[in-house]
Amino acid sequence: MDNFLSIKEAVQRYSASCDGKIKTPFDKLFIKAMLAGMMIAMGAAGSSVACHAIGNVGLARLVAGVVFPVGLMMVILTGAELFTGDCLMIVATVEKKNTMAQMIKELVFIYIGNFVGAALLALGVYFSGQLGYSSNLLGAYTIKVAVGKTGLSFGTALVSGILCNILVCVAVLMAICSKDIVGKLFVSFFVIMLFVVCGFEHCVANMYYITAGLLCKLNPAYVQMAMEQYGYTADQLAALNVGSFLVGNLLPVTIGNMIGGMVTLGLPLWYVNKEGK
Repeated sequence: MDNFLSIKEAVQRYSASCDGKIKTPFDKLFIKAMLAGMMIAMGAAGSSVACHAIGNVGLARLVAGVVFPVGLMMVILTGAELFTGDCLMIVATVEKKNTMAQMIKELVFIYIGNFVGAALLALGVYFSGQLGYSSNLLGAYTIKVAVGKTGLSFGTALVSGILCNILVCVAVLMAICSKDIVGKLFVSFFVIMLFVVCGFEHCVANMYYITAGLLCKLNPAYVQMAMEQYGYTADQLAALNVGSFLVGNLLPVTIGNMIGGMVTLGLPLWYVNKEGK
């Protein structure tokens, strides 16, 4: 089909594009990474607004899943650099188009940029007053989301991260398969909606969700509403802290995202679609 690439062509095209990523000046790369972090955070913030007052978990996730994909849509069309999708750079590394050291350096830089962008967006949302919606329920819900994420066991967060980035990287490759804007948006929407409905863990999204939750802990009105609405005790809320954020959630989720994008999806797709196969 004229408006569609095969998955083999998409993998090869992505691999070829990695040379451009490696050669991008670090100031431009960091800005593109910051923008990606902000865009994913925008999707996360919007999804929280959409579902914060819905009691049914399945329905809440479905509603969130309709909104959240807008973040990746913006990333895809603007050419911003997202850590999770860029885990596919492993295909260029095994083809010796770049070294392992170059790939790691690139991913670390993008990861930091994503974090800065997501955290800045969380600050903006906090000071915008948006979290006071529904008589402070949105602020309380934001705390609830962060508490839930930091309360996951290492193994649960790891596996959830693996499953998440299989879907994110599939969405990226399917978007490459499509040659028109509508196709790129269509495929990315449904795949990302699936990961949100399933409740899998995405490290860049969590950079927003948990940062926003930590900020909401600074507001007594949000804390009080969280205690009243969700029955949290002071000790439970105390467990939401920088340590539980970085070590309890972000570390295992990031490792899981890397395994999902590189080992579970990237390398198998490279192997079955490499030249000569």
